[in-house]
Amino acid sequence: MWRIWLLFDPRRALIGLFTFLFALALLIPFILLSTDRFNWLDGPHKGRTVAGATSSQMAPTPSSVPSK
Repeated sequence: MWRIWLLFDPRRALIGLFTFLFALALLIPFILLSTDRFNWLDGPHKGRTVAGATSSQMAPTPSSVPSK
């Protein structure tokens, strides 16, 4: 393990590692907030109800009513 630190400058490697981890720690919550399931601020958005579309389809239209 000590030979690895002979290849890399420990200060620069640790600063790079901490910078990457900090950026990742900021990025993950924003990715989760953009999803519908894990948005803890707005809550889940319910999809459009299908009941409204089916009730309008169930209503008889003038062309489907049998004429006498």
